[in-house]
Amino acid sequence: MEKTVSATPRPARFIDIHVIQSVPFANLNRDDTNSVKTVQYGNAQRTRVSSQSWKRAAREKFQEEIGERALRTRRIGERVTRELAEARGWPLPLAERAGAHVAAGSSIKFELAKEKQGAEGGTAKKDAKTVVPNKVFTNALVYVPETAVRELADIAEEHREKLESAKDIKKPADKSVLPQAAIDGVLKARNGVINLFGRMLAEVDDAGVDGAVQVAHAMTTHETDVEFDYFSAVDDSSQEWNDATGSGHMGHGQYSAGTFYRFATLDLEELAGNLGDDPASVRELTGAFLATFVESLPGAKKNSTAPYTPPGLIHLAVRADRPLSFAAAFEKPVTSSRGEGFEEPSVARLTAYAAQANKMLGSRRLLTSGWTSIGHEDAQHVGDRYDGIEELVEATLRGALGEKTGEVSS
Repeated sequence: MEKTVSATPRPARFIDIHVIQSVPFANLNRDDTNSVKTVQYGNAQRTRVSSQSWKRAAREKFQEEIGERALRTRRIGERVTRELAEARGWPLPLAERAGAHVAAGSSIKFELAKEKQGAEGGTAKKDAKTVVPNKVFTNALVYVPETAVRELADIAEEHREKLESAKDIKKPADKSVLPQAAIDGVLKARNGVINLFGRMLAEVDDAGVDGAVQVAHAMTTHETDVEFDYFSAVDDSSQEWNDATGSGHMGHGQYSAGTFYRFATLDLEELAGNLGDDPASVRELTGAFLATFVESLPGAKKNSTAPYTPPGLIHLAVRADRPLSFAAAFEKPVTSSRGEGFEEPSVARLTAYAAQANKMLGSRRLLTSGWTSIGHEDAQHVGDRYDGIEELVEATLRGALGEKTGEVSS
């Protein structure tokens, strides 16, 4: 006779974020030719917004929410120079040397900036470049808390006498007089932004941080076309004096419109590992990310499009096993009768797919789920309904962090 083994409740591991959002005439994310980004999916062209673009928009909003910022730059030395010269009163030449020694003093290889020099006396080549002393670029982007600039400036302050007698940094082989271990120690520093989004910095030992957030490329749920918008600018003087015809400037841009499916997931175990034994910070950062990601929007061409629409549907799901994207629900493009729109059938497609996917994978993996929306009051199979984002996020946090027990039916 087989023994029946009671199922042990699994701890929460992932919080999945699903968003359906209609965006009007816009170009949220351009490629290198200023064209709308697209992808072929289900044998149909979709408008796409890269994960990097939406993640940056979310990160900017997240930083505002938690009151901490992180700085990504190759010009960390120049940041230190400005801190020393403008905030601490150092002479500019000494501040520039100090900044260069800070940038050259880490484990990261570096190069020096170059500036163009015109022909001189017929001997120099046209547009030849010369090295700019003390203007150092690290070969890799550093990603540090914004407070790291002051900490690096403190190292320079501590070794000011050495810097006053040191040589300028003029070539990549030059050595810094500052202690490498102290500089690398600052470059390893973290804050909430880095603990959540991660950091890639292989050049400095133990500086890498695995991100707890994964963001998918957003794409429209339906086929889209890219539209060309011709525009012209009037020359006010010509119009006033009526002495010339035509415009002062002409050009064109590329745009599209559509209903997007957006997906991201947050790994609670990874975030807790990055933070150490700090449940309060796990809760704070998780809640801030959930709220800011759903409201974020990339800002390309915002001044000429202002595409600030809210999501039509937000669905949060806490899972014990793995993230689960519903992008495959839209492998067959959503269609719509003329004038009927795409958001409503996209919401229906997502909720039907959610029911089927959760049934196939098993209900024990889904610990709790919920949703909020504008104009989709009859959404089914996506958990409990909440009036707004704040209530949905709070309920999700309670379920994910064990502040209440029991499953939410879907």
